[in-house]
Amino acid sequence: MAPPAFSDIQKSSNDLLTRDFFHLAPAAIDVKTVAPNGVGFTVKGKTNSANAIAASVEAKYADKSTGLTLTQAWNNANALDTKIELSELLTPGLKGELVTSVVPNGARNAKLNFFYQQNQVNARLFFDLLKGPIATADLAVAHDGFTAGAELGYDINDATVNKYSVGVGYAHPLYNVAATATSNLSVFTASYYHKVSPLVEAGAKATWDSVKSSAVNVEFATKYKLDSTAFVKAKIADSGLAALSYSQLLRPGVTLGLGASFDALKLAEPVHKLGFSLSFSS
Repeated sequence: MAPPAFSDIQKSSNDLLTRDFFHLAPAAIDVKTVAPNGVGFTVKGKTNSANAIAASVEAKYADKSTGLTLTQAWNNANALDTKIELSELLTPGLKGELVTSVVPNGARNAKLNFFYQQNQVNARLFFDLLKGPIATADLAVAHDGFTAGAELGYDINDATVNKYSVGVGYAHPLYNVAATATSNLSVFTASYYHKVSPLVEAGAKATWDSVKSSAVNVEFATKYKLDSTAFVKAKIADSGLAALSYSQLLRPGVTLGLGASFDALKLAEPVHKLGFSLSFSS
C-alpha cells in the first residue's frame, strides 16, 4: 500500500481540526446526482462573510475501461474549470492530469500534474504552465509505519528554488503522529491523532511560525459518534476560539450540518458565528 502524499502526512489530525465545522460558511448546500450513463453532477452554493454567494455546477464522467476522467465546472465568477485525468499512464501506478481555468476576457490558468504510487512510494509533480513556469515536486516513502517526505519548488525561468519543506510521521491503526517544517523550513508543525474508541476521536496540532511570531499556536479537537447517523465535534485553540458542530443523516442521501464558533476572549462582542449546511446525494 502506498504511503500518504507529502501534503497528507498530517491528514488525520487536519481533518479532525478542520472538516465539518459548518460555521466556516454561514450557509452551504450541495447536491450530488448520478445519471444512468454514469455522469455525475454536483451543484454547490455557499455564502461568505461578505454575504456574497459562491456557486458552481460540475459534471464528471469516468470511463473505467480507458482510465479517462473528464470534469467540467462553471461557477458564478464566470470561471470555466476543466480537468482531464488519465490513470495507468505509460506504467502502472502513474496518473496524469491537465487542469485549466478560464475566465472569458480575464485570468487563465493551466497546470499539468503527475502522480505516481507504488508500495512504500508516493511521488507527485506539478507544473504551473502559465506562471513561471513553476514546477513543484514532492516525495513520500514509508517503512514499518514510518513515513518521511520532502517538497521542492523550482522556478524554471529564473532557475531558482522558490520553496522547500520536509516532514516525518508514524501511523498506527489507532493513532498517528507527525511533524513538518514548511515554507522554506520557517513554519514548524507537530500533530497527533488518536482513535480512543470506536466512538471517540481526539487530536491536536501545534504550529510555530518562526518568521511572524515567537509564540506557538495550539489547537485541540475531539469527535464523538452518537450513532451510525450522527456525530458531534468540538475544538478549541489557545487564542480563545472555540467551535462546535453537529452532523445528522436525516435520511439516506440527505445530511444536515449545524455549527457555531465563539471567541472566549470577546464574549460580549458580535464576533461569534453560526452556520449550517445541507447535502443531498443520490
